[in-house]
Amino acid sequence: MSYQTSFADLDYTHKKRLTRREVFLNEMEQTVPWLKLIALIEPAYPTTGRRGRQPMPLASMLRIHCMQNWFSFSDRQMEDALYEIDSVRRFAGFGSVTDALPDETTILNFRHLLEKQQLTQKLLEAINAHLKEQGLLVSQGTMVDATIIHAPSSTKNKDKSRDPEMHQTRKGQQWYFGMKIHVGADVNSGAVHTVTTTAANVADISELPKLLREDDQVIFADAGYSSDEYRRGARHLGMRWCVNDKRKPGKNLSSSQKKRNRKQSSIRARVEHVFRVIKQQFGFQKTRYRGLEKNASQVNLLVGLANLYMLRRQLMAA
Repeated sequence: MSYQTSFADLDYTHKKRLTRREVFLNEMEQTVPWLKLIALIEPAYPTTGRRGRQPMPLASMLRIHCMQNWFSFSDRQMEDALYEIDSVRRFAGFGSVTDALPDETTILNFRHLLEKQQLTQKLLEAINAHLKEQGLLVSQGTMVDATIIHAPSSTKNKDKSRDPEMHQTRKGQQWYFGMKIHVGADVNSGAVHTVTTTAANVADISELPKLLREDDQVIFADAGYSSDEYRRGARHLGMRWCVNDKRKPGKNLSSSQKKRNRKQSSIRARVEHVFRVIKQQFGFQKTRYRGLEKNASQVNLLVGLANLYMLRRQLMAA
């Protein structure tokens, strides 16, 4: 078996072409600070598995959990992928389908461990600390924004009801049901330094104070964050208030206001890049779990992984 495996490894490394998934995993292999993240989880990771068996290697379980978020796999889909997709299995640290691969229950239990110990917030902080060490995420300006994540509105479930922690809100002429992700992102790098999760009906501006850093000197935001009270407070603190002006009922914006809005929007728009990565690249367009706490746990890691993905070129060059 070892002889066949060695030839399989040789054949794999000399492939004429890498798939997009393989290219992506190769980049993430070099970008994610694996040792730092493993060190955070290790104190809480069990030393014995079910029925006294040896637990799955922590490094493998962390990689599997990251792939779940990157490829939007359910626990069962993740288990199937380990058996079906060679690049996924190798990234997790398993050489063959004959290895003892984790089943969907083991994958589920690892996610529950991260949720119970509230470790994903610490993982996000560790990722951002790593970015700072590399000279990223160090400016004194913040861009703030929010996005809606849909939640299933069906009542065809065990409780015969919609998720009580999700709410509906109207944006434009359309109604949405779900939650909101609020982020504060670094002006220079575009990476998110702070994230909060609320029901969809919570106003964007109510989360603004939580999304700023103590040393921030400038704030960029769209017109949804326009507030005379916050503007005065920012100026009192010596901060530049670069929030777009909102058109008041019956009164159009002046030409100077429009010009200022366009200039500020050219900078502020970069905060939306993280939402594109989370929604389009990672496929997180609808909640998979019930309750804000479970979804907030996933969002923390998604944001950290999105930061690494957006800055992967700089990190790989370093």
